[in-house]
Amino acid sequence: IASAQSLSTALAAVVRVVGPAVVNISTTTVIPGRTVPLSPLLRDFFGWDDRFLREPDREVHSLGSGVLISAEGHVLTNNHVVAGAQEIKVTLADDREVDGSLLGADPATDLAVVKIVGTSLPYVVWGDATKLRVGEWVVAIGSPLGLRQTVTAGIISATGRSGIGITGYEDFIQTDAAINPGNSGGPLVNLRAELVGINTAIASQSGGSEGIGFAVPSNVARPIARELIEKGHVERGWIGIVPRQLTPTLVQRLGLAVQQGVLIERMYRDQPAHRAGLQPGDVITHWDEQAVTSVEQLTRLVMSARVGATVRVRYCRGPQTGSVVVTIAQQPVSQNGRAIQGI
Repeated sequence: IASAQSLSTALAAVVRVVGPAVVNISTTTVIPGRTVPLSPLLRDFFGWDDRFLREPDREVHSLGSGVLISAEGHVLTNNHVVAGAQEIKVTLADDREVDGSLLGADPATDLAVVKIVGTSLPYVVWGDATKLRVGEWVVAIGSPLGLRQTVTAGIISATGRSGIGITGYEDFIQTDAAINPGNSGGPLVNLRAELVGINTAIASQSGGSEGIGFAVPSNVARPIARELIEKGHVERGWIGIVPRQLTPTLVQRLGLAVQQGVLIERMYRDQPAHRAGLQPGDVITHWDEQAVTSVEQLTRLVMSARVGATVRVRYCRGPQTGSVVVTIAQQPVSQNGRAIQGI
């Protein structure tokens, strides 16, 4: 009983310290109405102008969470919470509602920073996610289903989760603390009330919490937040390929001379890899003399490379091997601000 009471006291203390820095984010996005096609015959017969056939614009509202990381009003959240929003409203823990402006976003990690006006605001202290242990207690705070300041607790289920298909750059903390729609962008904190992750997604067949939640670790989120505050964007490397993990079956089918590497499944024309001479079906085996063994490893290498730098890439093409020099480009984003498939 004494141990349980001590844990309960610790959890309550975490909420008391972190809760004031957790905010609710509501956004408004205007979807332009489309013009309904009409045959020229009907248009001429009735004398209708196309503007009379245009559907009205629609306003889409969404809810998410965020956490203050500075006393000056910098709010860290998920990119998908604020992407494309024309209006951002931030509700503080004391019920004040203020306007927010997007400073910058990084679709590759699904992180964004929103700025609100204020001074001496409560904020969380960064923790070190690299020191997390599986089984360690953590607390998630946010606005699931619009229910502000909802607190859930659980443990670290795993670290370094990747290959999930949520974002372009994956190195997630997995937790069984209940996370539901609306928790996105809220903090995951340890028992020292330190920010160790930003809650981002759930794995669910029902759409609700099934005990498998994912958070961007603080060692990834902290430098990105700093770069977004300072520059408004994050420079990430890009070579323009869609990678695939090499398997023994693929090795045999393609008649390759290597047993490990990353297959170029598809590639973008006139992008760095294409310009360097690489082709779909090639297998990348080395990145600047470092052996490449997995898609996750190659993704981290490409995205962390400096834009404009040159990298020697060794590859296998059928029974032959070779090398090319690839010049790293800036990772592009789609029109809606989301990361494009590939690296």
